[in-house]
Amino acid sequence: MEVSTITALMDTTLVVIFTWVAYKTGQILWKYTPYSYPNARIKAMEARLFNEQKLGELSESKTLNNFVMNLEDSDYKPYLGNLPSLRAETIDRALEASLADTYQLMLKILPKRTSAFFQLLLEEWDVRNISSVVKAKFSGEVARDYIHELGTLIGKVKAMAEAKTLEEILVILEGTEYEDPYQRLLLKEISLEEFETELYKKHYSKLLEYARSRKAEEREILEEFVNLKIDKINLVTILRAKAHHLSADKIRNSLIPGGKMNRKLIETLLNVEDIEMALAELDSTEYSSILREVREKVVVDISAFERAFEKYIQQRMSELTKFYPLSIATPISYILQKEWEIRRLKAIAKLIEDGLKPEVIKKIIGEQL
Repeated sequence: MEVSTITALMDTTLVVIFTWVAYKTGQILWKYTPYSYPNARIKAMEARLFNEQKLGELSESKTLNNFVMNLEDSDYKPYLGNLPSLRAETIDRALEASLADTYQLMLKILPKRTSAFFQLLLEEWDVRNISSVVKAKFSGEVARDYIHELGTLIGKVKAMAEAKTLEEILVILEGTEYEDPYQRLLLKEISLEEFETELYKKHYSKLLEYARSRKAEEREILEEFVNLKIDKINLVTILRAKAHHLSADKIRNSLIPGGKMNRKLIETLLNVEDIEMALAELDSTEYSSILREVREKVVVDISAFERAFEKYIQQRMSELTKFYPLSIATPISYILQKEWEIRRLKAIAKLIEDGLKPEVIKKIIGEQL
């Protein structure tokens, strides 16, 4: 073989090698670099989240004035500084404003390819608000009392709460994805429960579709997160239905498509006789760890299972941040912890307002951690 031919082959090989290296380097930069700044910032925010000791101290505030003062050195100070009145309700709304800003920060600092997922998470608050307002309107309650100051449709939700007639709500929802289910509700084609289920089915279908459109670890993380949330909703639905002795067909129609549980397990759960048997079936699944400390409570208080499952999802996302430190797992883990913390703070404020003693508040909050 001539020298020139060998030289040409070597040059070609080097070009191929350098092209491959450049391609792989580009892939790594595309995947990880955009998360460097936001995740470093989120980790700093995570360090300021309250631990159990701090929540215990807040539980000893005795008055709402002391409670607010004890939060002056926290990230909540800007939201609690100018409350129109010192009540649990106004504190509640201030804390929700803080959470809303946290979501907006995620949308601002995360890579565009994944920030859209947090927009979808924010839309879940729309689903909660719309379903709550509609149920309140149908039952003749004060709808505005059920509104959370979160979501992408706050203006429409507040207008719905002030609507004089049920038909006026349809006009407000015109052009949104919620218009058709509400119209079917007005026409009595579906019940209130079916209306709410329809909204959640639409929402989680969008979340799953988005998760499945991602690649590599982004898809793995997002699918794990969404499927866990679906399993939580479905299991809570099944357990509550079993407590009310509903039929398998009735429960099946209320379930959200998706999740990690296979059809065989779901059908078994649908057809067991009671809650205890349903819990026994879960002992052979990855969710057995959730039941270890709350099994006895679940039989009389299904919300204990719901809280334990939420903690499980938090722990799972936290585990994924260790495997994928520069990924969407970090902001998801943080937002879950932030929501959990705010729920505890709201509970403390309400219990203080209700006049419960500090030791009782600490016990209640401690049981929910």
